[in-house]
Amino acid sequence: MPSRDGPDLAVEVRDLVKRYPRGGGNAVDGLSFTVRPGEIFGLLGPNGAGKSTTVGILTTRIRATGGQALVGGVDVGRDPVAARAQLAVVPQHNNLDRALTPRQNLVYHAAYHGVRRTERERRAADLLDGFGLADRADRRIDVYSGGMAQRLMIARALMHEPAVLFLDEPTNALDPQTRLLIWRRVRQMARRGVCVVLTTHQMNEAAAVVDRVGIVDHGRLLTLDTPQNLVRGLAGESILDLTVTPAPSDTAEGLVAALRQVDGVRKAERLALPAGPAVRAGGGAFAGLAGSADGPAARRAVLAALAAGGGGPWAPGAAGGARAGAAGTGPGGGPGGGLPAQGGRARLRIRLHVAAAPATLLAPATAVLTGRSAELNDVHIGTPSLEDVFVELTGREPR
Repeated sequence: MPSRDGPDLAVEVRDLVKRYPRGGGNAVDGLSFTVRPGEIFGLLGPNGAGKSTTVGILTTRIRATGGQALVGGVDVGRDPVAARAQLAVVPQHNNLDRALTPRQNLVYHAAYHGVRRTERERRAADLLDGFGLADRADRRIDVYSGGMAQRLMIARALMHEPAVLFLDEPTNALDPQTRLLIWRRVRQMARRGVCVVLTTHQMNEAAAVVDRVGIVDHGRLLTLDTPQNLVRGLAGESILDLTVTPAPSDTAEGLVAALRQVDGVRKAERLALPAGPAVRAGGGAFAGLAGSADGPAARRAVLAALAAGGGGPWAPGAAGGARAGAAGTGPGGGPGGGLPAQGGRARLRIRLHVAAAPATLLAPATAVLTGRSAELNDVHIGTPSLEDVFVELTGREPR
């Protein structure tokens, strides 16, 4: 495997531009970033953001219109042959040679890159064993599952010991055991000096494995930092989700604007409510209270206890989230989608990104709702994620 004694930077992208003749604009528009040897770097973005074009340029499949890209210290535009010796690509879709056995796929790949016979046979045996494929190394590839094929493609990519490994959606549609094995091997590669550039839409997995992440959109770099710093800097320290029923004379926009003015709230936004029953059976501190005569009073009592730091089944736990309520919360998909409540009024889900402890904001948030004659139906306390940052930067509308 590559050592850290090579170039100081494994990947260098400087003012990169790619313009297609009929594209109507730049697919990549002045993009710049660097990646170090031994670093796991996540290049993230929505569909059409320019990340695939960027990786295509770095892997010599696409020629840049302007700027410069280097891999392992080699300019990919000036010397694509030498650049390809420095890199390996694991595509999203299976491109193994089905006419060959798994072992032959590895050995022939190494032979193409000039690895000596005894060395390529040794590497093949080591990699097949490391990826849990040694007992099926000489069978037909047709009998391989999707996870086994993915492991074999990564093993094949490592046969010529590249300095940079590009992974495109490496764990898409794989079972948990295979995902864990692949991420374990990726971390091992990074510790041995291999630079890993990862593209994926699995934000939780990316946050857990990458050292830094760059988010691109419209061909431009929006932000670049560690996942932890991005979450802390852009999304706030915590999230407070409120499901409320506004007063008949109130509006969703007015309610969101009022909550946005609460001290400690960095951002307030309306999210879609998931479809489902108005009361979730058996769940939460508020379950069964919606619509009851003493519901609002009971809810205020629970909130007062929570704001005072009291315990209970709604208190934040080790899982990273706390829940109290009946309506249910889940990933937001944009404005709208309210659930019907008493009198035909629709419930709203409002997310507050907060810089302080969320429990301390429950009392002032409740005071705002009470002052506007709104009814609180559900509370969920959680922590922001890389997906929250991604959506905040690139928008909620699908591409």
